[in-house]
Amino acid sequence: MDPDFSRLDAHLDSLGVDAYAIDAASTDSNQRYLSGFDAPDPFFTCYTPEELSVLVSGLEYGRARTESRADRIERPVAYDKRELVDAYGPREASHRVAAAFLSAGGVESVAVPERFPVGTADGLREQGIEVVVDTDDVLVDIRAVKTPPELDHVRAAQRANEAAMAAAEGLIERSTIGADGQLLVDGETLTSERVKEAIEITLLKHGCGLDETIVACGERAADPHDRGSGPLYATEPIIVDIFPRNKSTKYHADMTRTFCKGEPDETLAEWYDLTERALAAALDAVEPGNTGEDVHAAACAVYEDAGLPTLRADPSTETGFIHSTGHGVGLDVHERPRLSTDGGDLVAGQVITVEPGLYDPAVGGVRIEDIVIVTDDGYENITEYPIELVVD
Repeated sequence: MDPDFSRLDAHLDSLGVDAYAIDAASTDSNQRYLSGFDAPDPFFTCYTPEELSVLVSGLEYGRARTESRADRIERPVAYDKRELVDAYGPREASHRVAAAFLSAGGVESVAVPERFPVGTADGLREQGIEVVVDTDDVLVDIRAVKTPPELDHVRAAQRANEAAMAAAEGLIERSTIGADGQLLVDGETLTSERVKEAIEITLLKHGCGLDETIVACGERAADPHDRGSGPLYATEPIIVDIFPRNKSTKYHADMTRTFCKGEPDETLAEWYDLTERALAAALDAVEPGNTGEDVHAAACAVYEDAGLPTLRADPSTETGFIHSTGHGVGLDVHERPRLSTDGGDLVAGQVITVEPGLYDPAVGGVRIEDIVIVTDDGYENITEYPIELVVD
């Protein structure tokens, strides 16, 4: 099922341009989404309401013909690239080829994303193509509402994510407590690095990968994005945050659990209970018609009512609830919508995380994160992993 680009059509009309253009590799999620093509090197995509076209290297031409969603697939050779290089040099030749490619599709003006290469934009203008910057980044909003196949891709990535989380928790569960409080597995110190290795191996077996993950213990868990390193300790919080990407579909999942081997102290146990309550309150606020700000407010209220600081109440605080409540997930692990003080409308089909947490170096950190789909009447929680602090 192809995405619905009717909103893009209307946006082009409002900007008064013929087409939308992207010059990037498929690591740019807008490029991957618009073209439907996965290529490691930059290629040129042009969308009009009548036609989707791609300009790719000869190396990628065969794959593009079978794998992209383009109606028209062209190579630079079709526009005499070699002769143009001899006449004008490689830079201008590339711009002349791109302009000729656009003109062949009847395009005289294009909208481009804000991160469109400046050199390409200037080169197209030199060749008489009008280039308008799309400051609204409309494709990001379109991508936020997923098609049924996209939702299935996220679900599949989440199943792999949960297998990886089970591998991480399993190592902590197997561990014993050494004399100095360090966790030991098979007589060796259990480290963040060993847990991350188990996570990555499990994800690979499930067709997923990641560049990095978070396994942070104790004081390091007090920084929400500290990746963690070194030994893990008993009675301290261990935050495990995994955000894999399926290697085939390129869709992400995201989930966090906080574990403690041994009996947590009173403050840590209280924080965990509050965070479970903040998660439940935030989930209750997830429905179309509400905003990301509404969901964030519900989580903040739980902490604020307990007398703990939040960024909403005190933008200068460095402890307490010091981040947003969540974000969209899809081809990017962080995309729209935002569950924050400036979060916009929730729409059925969006995939979001809900991840309240508390942080203080004196205690450590606690975060619980589920991934859910906004539905017509609320939400579907596609996270099946249990929520439990103490690992026996």
